[in-house]
Amino acid sequence: MPPSVEINSDGAPFAPIGKHQLRLELEDLPPDFQERARVELLETPERVQEGLANFRNLIQAETGLNLPLDDDKFLCKFLRPFKFNAEQAFKMMKRFYKFKVKYPRYGGFNVTPQGVRHVFDSEVFMFLPTRSITGGRIMIINAGTKWNPKEVLLEDMFRSIMVAIEIAMLEPKTQVGGVNVILNTEGLSISHACQFSPSLAKLIIDWIQECAPVRLRGIHVINQPMIFNMVYKIFKPFLGEYIKKRLIFHGNDLKGLAEKVGPESLPPTLGGVADIPKYPGSIFSDMLFYYQDDFKKHNTYGYLDEIKEKVENNSETK
Repeated sequence: MPPSVEINSDGAPFAPIGKHQLRLELEDLPPDFQERARVELLETPERVQEGLANFRNLIQAETGLNLPLDDDKFLCKFLRPFKFNAEQAFKMMKRFYKFKVKYPRYGGFNVTPQGVRHVFDSEVFMFLPTRSITGGRIMIINAGTKWNPKEVLLEDMFRSIMVAIEIAMLEPKTQVGGVNVILNTEGLSISHACQFSPSLAKLIIDWIQECAPVRLRGIHVINQPMIFNMVYKIFKPFLGEYIKKRLIFHGNDLKGLAEKVGPESLPPTLGGVADIPKYPGSIFSDMLFYYQDDFKKHNTYGYLDEIKEKVENNSETK
């Protein structure tokens, strides 16, 4: 029997995957992560309160920006990656919400788990139930064998990345431990390569570099065929130092991948030793269904009037 979504005693959904659980970890930081936050992010009660106060002042002074100012957890997901420096966090947060205004097609009101469910169902994008050796989320993009461009458009893949980052931002552990992306290019073909354009490549890279408030630990590229070089040439001109420092090409060296991410965090199919049996991508979609209302609520934040105006203007010109 394939695993299915269950509900724990706290009312939260999870799916048992071997000895692990696939779930969103929304609880407060446990003691070991609290210590890491103190050491790595200079997180102390005094610094948190100072950062929150300064952050609220900056938000209140920004015209047209709608955010839940009384929700500390919401504000901390922007502050924590910037060590509670309110000015830096505010600059990133503005870019995060301004992107939704500038590109409503990608970042408007339709960026929800159900809106990209087919990407998760097809296993083009997956979350592992384990965490990396740095305590970060492990996300897998199967940009080859599992990707049918006729069913999963490149635009949908981009939206799924945006949804995944929104999920990562919700988890306090991930705010501290960061995110590891494994880009599996096995089976990448000319039909896949033809989906990429310089303009969309730039859009994706700019969003990751300038708008995503998460600690990106690494982008691990594995199983590259020759055609990958063609795709990489499209993206390479737009890569800044931030991504270049985190981009690792492993080829078929899955042992090297496991050393970077953690052998206890990866299944044998990715060079690890973790007991993670194969599970359908629909499990993750089913679990996210329980959070659909939360994502709809998040879509009520930001520069809403500007987004509505942009959408209406686009509709009128069609």
